[in-house]
Amino acid sequence: MAMNAFFTELGRGVLAQWKRRNFALDLFPEIARAALEARRPCDHVDVHELLRDFLLQDEQPFQTQSGFGQPELVVYDDPRFYIQVLFWLEGTTDIHQHKFSGAFHVLNGSSIHSRFDFLEPQAISAHLRVGRLRMSETQLLETGSTVPIFSGAHYVHSLFHLDTPSATVVVRTHSDPGTGPQFTYLPPHLAVDPFHHDALTQRRKQVLDLLEQTEHPSYPELLTEMLAELDFERGFFILQNAVGHLRALGCWQDAWEVFAGKHGALADFVAPTLEEIIRRDALVEMRRSIVEPEHRFFLALLLNVPDRPRILDLVGQRFPGNPVETILRWGSELVSSDPTATWALDAELPADLAEEEALAAFLRVLRAGLLGKKTPAALRPVHEALADSSWRVLVN
Repeated sequence: MAMNAFFTELGRGVLAQWKRRNFALDLFPEIARAALEARRPCDHVDVHELLRDFLLQDEQPFQTQSGFGQPELVVYDDPRFYIQVLFWLEGTTDIHQHKFSGAFHVLNGSSIHSRFDFLEPQAISAHLRVGRLRMSETQLLETGSTVPIFSGAHYVHSLFHLDTPSATVVVRTHSDPGTGPQFTYLPPHLAVDPFHHDALTQRRKQVLDLLEQTEHPSYPELLTEMLAELDFERGFFILQNAVGHLRALGCWQDAWEVFAGKHGALADFVAPTLEEIIRRDALVEMRRSIVEPEHRFFLALLLNVPDRPRILDLVGQRFPGNPVETILRWGSELVSSDPTATWALDAELPADLAEEEALAAFLRVLRAGLLGKKTPAALRPVHEALADSSWRVLVN
């Protein structure tokens, strides 16, 4: 069956089932999920043939722009809903909620799917909230998995695509009334509306980038003066844009004191959020330079899973054998990839250790952490180095 014919049949089946339910919006996720599982796209769709048909056949549904996919292909369109195939070249999607509902199906590849609760939310503006983001569930999705999507703030999730490229089929409504904004969540404390663009703040960030790139000496002074005047929302976005350069200049503390002094208790939500942004960005960048699939999977876990038991469980699902020994092997390979043996991902091991000593000490600390045991006193400097890095989830 031609690809267009398969998705046309799928779409018409969804439409008929939904019509029987009087187009009740709350029933659409289950209708979409059941349709995708009854005739799984992974069993019927050849991805190369799909791409070939899309490139060579002019009769295609209207191509809307949802903001998801690299790229997205609309393969069925109806006034009430549509079907898209999303391709993913980058591993991560942001933690987010939706203004639409439906279901998605893993057509090709695998993903780490996580669900979250945003607790004690406090609206700062129409486009920014603070609260406490807590992961509630993590699962490994293989090719053929199907998951419902619910609109609104009660369904916050993320997908980290483990294979390149990955592809998902999404059956979704265009937009569900009263479920916006479609917040993106910055762990552990902020929710922002990514579709809200304050033109003045955007242009100010561009001007600051100009001063940074030209190494203009007025940068820290001007930015600090801005932070003293800006409201919390705009101040956060300026601070997020500037944190790396301020640290490189040795001016971070001065800028932070101005922001914290102006906003008081609200600033307590910002410091850990900026730290997590920096950590995640660093891991994403490292993952781009690592080609070994097992190592890339491990970095995806460190990036997305916040506790040791869940990491061990996911490693055990994906690879045979004892997950503790598997992670120790990965750790040894990652540390040994550095000729000085003083670097392990984003952790700096004590420089006074010889190469063999550094690797042995690192593995002893990592093993103790994975087994939930206390680190020997002689290895506390190594433990502290790991505890101040992305390894902390495994050693604390």
